[in-house]
Amino acid sequence: MLWTLSFGLWGLSRQGSVWRDEAATWQVAGRSTADIWHMLGNVDVVHGCYYLLMHALFECFGPSTTTLRLPSVLAMCVAAACVAVIGHRLAGIWVGWAAGMAFGLLPAVQFYLQEGRPYALVAAGAGIATLLLVTLLQGRGRAVHWAAYGGTVLVSGLLNWLSLMILPAHLATLLWTRAGRRVWTRWTIASAVATACVLPLILFSRSQSVQVSWIPPLTWHMLIGPAVLLAIGGVGALLDRPRAGRLSVATVGLPLLAVPQIILIGLSLIQPLFLDRYVLFSLLGLALLIGTVVGSAVKAVRPRRPRASRWVLPAVMVVAMVALLPQSLAKRSPSSRVDDVVAIASDVRRMKETGNGLLFIPSARRDTKSVSPSAFSGLRDIALVENPVESGTLKGVEANPHRIRAAMLAHRRILLVTDAARVARPVSAERDRMKASVLRKYFTVVADQQVRGRRVTVYERRVPAGRASTT
Repeated sequence: MLWTLSFGLWGLSRQGSVWRDEAATWQVAGRSTADIWHMLGNVDVVHGCYYLLMHALFECFGPSTTTLRLPSVLAMCVAAACVAVIGHRLAGIWVGWAAGMAFGLLPAVQFYLQEGRPYALVAAGAGIATLLLVTLLQGRGRAVHWAAYGGTVLVSGLLNWLSLMILPAHLATLLWTRAGRRVWTRWTIASAVATACVLPLILFSRSQSVQVSWIPPLTWHMLIGPAVLLAIGGVGALLDRPRAGRLSVATVGLPLLAVPQIILIGLSLIQPLFLDRYVLFSLLGLALLIGTVVGSAVKAVRPRRPRASRWVLPAVMVVAMVALLPQSLAKRSPSSRVDDVVAIASDVRRMKETGNGLLFIPSARRDTKSVSPSAFSGLRDIALVENPVESGTLKGVEANPHRIRAAMLAHRRILLVTDAARVARPVSAERDRMKASVLRKYFTVVADQQVRGRRVTVYERRVPAGRASTT
């Protein structure tokens, strides 16, 4: 836990940067409970429980990058501890140490370790649920452990219902270890109750599936990452020499790694959903299998050089840290994310004049204003009809293209906040195409600034206002 905590606290603020996904958490957490409930009826219901948790934390500790990200850090520490305990129980202390420390070093874990989103919390839930299952399969548990297992799966499912993919992984473990009828009965009841409680969220969130419409279709090159992970995990499983009917690292770790990945790939053939963060918890299995590899190395060295065997794990960790140092540094840089919502705020303060018009392309870039409202004081958001809080959305409701065009032509000076050129996507919405067209036709760029994936451009009218109004 301390090992993972040290990685989590290292560069936690990322120089004060907040990227677009975290900005969604930030702006929703700052709303009242009633406003959050209103929003969940329209958008992001899949993250509703997480938003309510972050709202409580923001109320208690105030909005900051520490409050935003520290829950993820602590959750990953819990997940690492669970991996270590599972490895220790199933294969000895060296496997436990190696698995727990390897988990904190994994590049994807280091990325989401400092992310103000729910994926680390889901990983912690998966770690706790798997540890409880191992405890029960070893005959150490009681009825309260089954209740805790079902409750943990339920909470994880409410944080992100795709975490229910852990149940098929645990099902594979039960099949592999030839669990008894009593275990099967209690696992089925606990799993069914948890799934039934999450089912309303699943069904309701389907009505908001447009939120994931941006995810690209599955391609062969997207499968390279999962293939590499499964290959590494396969090596660990072979070294563990799993046998049917015996509980081992392989019978727990390999299904935990492989089954969620395979299911997500299958779902993505129906509807594009393949994002690594949705199966982040599967890396618990990878860490367990890596621990087996290191544990095997220790066992191989011990008969000939008992004292030297103690240094195998520290040596492996040092080599891994040095090899991954460039990635570790990069993931703690503001440039590690596609953009920085707050970086452009200082440029807006410097470039604006009271009474200027304000536009966003696309409207989702209004998150900069939601997170840094003081920077936009004195500016008129000329496309906005209903702000994000009142409309129960993340980006507000904008007027129709005709009204926006008229409002634009009534202004001498307009500030446009959009994506920087290197990350900008083609404009698709009719409203946004109209905004860009009017700016090109009637306005001239007088100032332009790009910072960390965001861009603010100042436009001034080419012709006198009187003439423009008749054009």
